[in-house]
Amino acid sequence: MKVGIVGLGLMGASLGKAIRAKELGTVFGTDLSEDVMLKANLVGAIDCVLDTENAQELDVLVVSVYPRNFGEVAKKYLPYLRSGATVIDFCGIKREVCEEMKRLSEQYEEINFIGGHPMAGREFSGIERSLATLFEKASMIFVPVRADIFCEQKMKEFFLSLGFAEVVFSTPEIHDAIIAFTSQLCHIVSNAFIKSPTALQHHGFSAGSYRDLTRVARLSPEMWSQLMMDNRDKLSFELKTLISNLKKYSDALDSGDEEELKRLLAEGNERKLTIDARKKK
Repeated sequence: MKVGIVGLGLMGASLGKAIRAKELGTVFGTDLSEDVMLKANLVGAIDCVLDTENAQELDVLVVSVYPRNFGEVAKKYLPYLRSGATVIDFCGIKREVCEEMKRLSEQYEEINFIGGHPMAGREFSGIERSLATLFEKASMIFVPVRADIFCEQKMKEFFLSLGFAEVVFSTPEIHDAIIAFTSQLCHIVSNAFIKSPTALQHHGFSAGSYRDLTRVARLSPEMWSQLMMDNRDKLSFELKTLISNLKKYSDALDSGDEEELKRLLAEGNERKLTIDARKKK
């Protein structure tokens, strides 16, 4: 398979490395940064540089850029893609991106469009941190916009062969609502948690809990502010829900109500056990 990747950051470069490591195809890649392009060859993320000429050979074009840049990138390469090629994005939100895909699909009816979101990552960013094993046992989300069942099945098999444990199909609305909780809210909580003045004195007093909770406080402010702002309705709902729940704990502490605090803790513990049991089925 011939795969083009636009955007060779952590996700795009890791995809290229995975394809090459598993010998699943030829990787054509490009990035706006000349420095990244130099590193792409050095770290083995691509086979050759993607341009509008060899784009005609692609079976799949993966657009791994910020959501607001998706349309510009897609419009550059779509005129050169062959009939039957598939465009997949790696953007962290889906409503705006899939709307753009829908508009473009009306003009390029012979091209397949699938919204995509690999549920994998690290607290680090950049091509230097890319890994051929990044997607091992991860979940890949598909949000089809215009693609027949044969294309969907082919793409599903391809991503599973890269090491993904499963491919989950969703809609733009559901994706953005759930991702606000499972990803974006976690980054806000971690980022806010680390701002306690006590954090400066924690050395020697922290273990797994602190490490797990603060891991994603480290992030790219530019990327995450865009993702969060473009999904602000869903994220604001989750954040307000969290604040409301946190106030219950605060009220129990302020009033010295140990029984209420115990009830709240038991309630959260039970919810976690229920969710984990459901996941194992």
